[in-house]
Order: sequence, then structure tokens, then C-alpha cells
Amino acid sequence: MNKDISVLLVDDHAVVREGYRRLLEVSGNVRVCGEAADAAQAYQRFCALRPDVVVMDVSLPGASGIEAMRRMHAREPDARVLIFSVHEDALFVRRALDAGALGYVTKASAPDVLVEAVDTVARRGNYLSPDVSRALAMRSSFTAGPPGRQLSAREFEVLRMLAQGYTLPTIAEKLGLSQKTVANHQSAIRQKFGADNGVQLAQIASRLGLHLTGSASPA
Repeated sequence: MNKDISVLLVDDHAVVREGYRRLLEVSGNVRVCGEAADAAQAYQRFCALRPDVVVMDVSLPGASGIEAMRRMHAREPDARVLIFSVHEDALFVRRALDAGALGYVTKASAPDVLVEAVDTVARRGNYLSPDVSRALAMRSSFTAGPPGRQLSAREFEVLRMLAQGYTLPTIAEKLGLSQKTVANHQSAIRQKFGADNGVQLAQIASRLGLHLTGSASPA
């Protein structure tokens, strides 16, 4: 295994991060060099610490782990990111892999799976936990156009944040976009799914596993 792999942990729960830290460092060849609780912190600490591997959740407050990874790759194309998430649905996995993740492990995986995944990604290899591999195999026709694949990466991110209850101005601020651009993305999402109002948009988000935590701002 690689020696002294530096890892940046990104999860919005401090207790969960502490558990990851202990799990990884007990392996003897991993050094957790930093932690972050959201996408903005993750990007800042990635730039400052330049870790070998970023272990990051998809579901973060505000912008997602996938959005954070997009920014990391824009700055450093060779950034090595391992997604560690509760989501095993093929939609989330494909979104992460399309955005440049080298690995995807679910939080239901055995501890040694995460350690092995970090080591593999540190060597620029690809790694999927067994349950993720099964989910992808079961959706062998995924690329034929299942719900959600018709959205662009930015549209998917906007829909995810709407599902979290963020207003259009807040989404614009967190993603570094104009309010008009965000509104245009929302309109495009509605057109692609034939949604006439916010209620129908909420139903679409729920079908995609983007569970609502509040009310989205009206267009």
C-alpha cells in the first residue's frame, strides 16, 4: 500500500468525520490533513492543503460534493476524489463519475472497503464498492435515458438545491451564478420534465431521490 497518503475529509457532520479519521488513520498509512463541512470549505482547504485524496460526501449543505469536485478539477485536473455517500442509486453514482470521481463507496460498506478505496484512488485507480457495482449492473440500460440523465450537470445541481429549500438568490450566490442564469436553469428543468409549477418540480425531485427539506422559491 502507499505510504503517508494525505486525505481531506468532507462531510457536514463532525462526529461522522471523526469516525472516518479514526478508521483511516488506524490503517497506518493514511494521514488526515484536514476536514471540511461544506463545498466552499472543501474547495478552500483543497487549494491550501493539496491532499493526495479527497474523501467527500455528495449531500452537503448548499452546493453538493459533486459541485465541489467540479471546482477542484477546474483548478487541478488531476485531483483524486473518492465519493463516500449514503446514496447507492445509479443516478448519483453516474453523476459523480461523470464529474471526475475516481471512486464511489457507500456508507453501508465495511470499514476495510473505505481503506482499500482510498489506497486505490491514491494510486489513480478506480474503485466502486460492491453495492455500487451491483446498482450499476442492475441499471445496465441507464445510459438509454432514465429520469435525471437528461439534465445537465448544472441543472441537476440547481434542482438538488431547490429540493433542499434554497431560494433562487441563495442558489445563485452559492454557485457563483447570476439569478437570471439560475432562473433559466429552473425553467429548462421544468421544460424537460413538463412541470408547470413548483409542486410538480418537487415531485420530480422526490422521484430522483432529492428529498425536500423545505419549500423552493417560486420562479
